[in-house]
Amino acid sequence: MSRTKKTDVKGLQAGLLGWFDRHRRIMPWRAAKGKRANPYHVWLSEIMLQQTTVVTVGPYFMKFIGLWPTVGDLAAAKLDDVLTAWAGLGYYARARNLHKCAQAVTSLHGGKFPADEQTLLELPGIGPYTAAAIASIAFDRPAVAVDGNVERVVSRFLNIEEPLPLSKPSIRDGAAMLAAGNPRPGDFTQAFMELGATVCTPRKPRCGLCPWQQDCKARKAGNAEELPRKLPKKAKPAKFGKVYWITNAKGQVMIQKRTDKGLYEGMYQLPTTTWLTDKKAAAGLGLDFLQDKGAKALGASVKHSFTHFDLNLEIWQYSGRATKLPAGGVWVYPDELGGYALPSLMQKAVRLAAGAAG
Repeated sequence: MSRTKKTDVKGLQAGLLGWFDRHRRIMPWRAAKGKRANPYHVWLSEIMLQQTTVVTVGPYFMKFIGLWPTVGDLAAAKLDDVLTAWAGLGYYARARNLHKCAQAVTSLHGGKFPADEQTLLELPGIGPYTAAAIASIAFDRPAVAVDGNVERVVSRFLNIEEPLPLSKPSIRDGAAMLAAGNPRPGDFTQAFMELGATVCTPRKPRCGLCPWQQDCKARKAGNAEELPRKLPKKAKPAKFGKVYWITNAKGQVMIQKRTDKGLYEGMYQLPTTTWLTDKKAAAGLGLDFLQDKGAKALGASVKHSFTHFDLNLEIWQYSGRATKLPAGGVWVYPDELGGYALPSLMQKAVRLAAGAAG
């Protein structure tokens, strides 16, 4: 690296902070320049922003602080209500941990978030990145928060050719070196992320607008857009099954609350079969609580990509008589479905099923 001396790093920090002061985006959770951030807002936004874009998160953040203005309000909320408000954001374990964390902050810390990383790490759903982000942004503590944007900036600035995730230790060391001793930790953390989000973008980085362009090794090497490199992704397995649009004589549709641990725990779904990797075996599955064989395929399917597998569910209709409601099953009118915590997969299934069923 061409700049390793303390004075040079300070110059880089001053350049980035000056750029941030001029170009910082306005976000509903971000404090105005010179104002202290609300720790509750910082924590809530950081949890929501994991695996999700700023544009998507904005309306959800406003909904949450409208429903639950303080962490104490969120702690006192029913988990079902939190899951319903979260529906559509994905990665639903985040919502369950969000509720657990709010309760822990309320019961263990008097409704105030701790300011140090180590204590933050003891709270549900808070990992190293989130702890560092809260400590620095909300409390102006020296901390190095390395998200995907920061990884990209550091990889390019130092021209780190080793692919992710193998390069993570080198990237973290580089980020720590660039952040060390800066006078405004909270602003620097946000500036670092902002640079990656708006200038040092994954494709077509806007190097001419970057405050660090003169010292960026990848820019000099002409390979900025190629970094960070990544190991080849393994092909994801596919799973198959059926999802059922079951109606009764009143025009109600059956939904079912998942009680199993893991994926979609505590949320509602249209009844589904088991999901299998064997497509032929999945085609022979059915629901054991249906009284007769009157179910029919609607000629539509819903596809969804999870982190570790891709899913394809055939949509089936059943309007006969169910022998009994399954565990967690309830009858609701279609226009009431918005009041239940349906994950995005099931929201897609509802739209397709309702349309195909006429």
